[in-house]
Amino acid sequence: MTTKVKCPNCQSEVVWCNESEFRPFCSKRCQLIDLGEWASEGHKISQPAQGAQPLSEEMLDALEDEFLQNNKFFVESE
Repeated sequence: MTTKVKCPNCQSEVVWCNESEFRPFCSKRCQLIDLGEWASEGHKISQPAQGAQPLSEEMLDALEDEFLQNNKFFVESE
């Protein structure tokens, strides 16, 4: 079964598959229009995610350690 979605910009039908280079958008043009909307703050997430909590120093340290372990390139290039 083929999955089809509507382009978020122009609402044309897009086949959801690996060959659909710009999915969920129908074209590079629609993709760039959407990116421009985010960049100009035309689109924004207006409220915090539910259950969001402030990050403690310990949480930030753990996230940094995990990032560095999974991205050896950044450690080697410093």
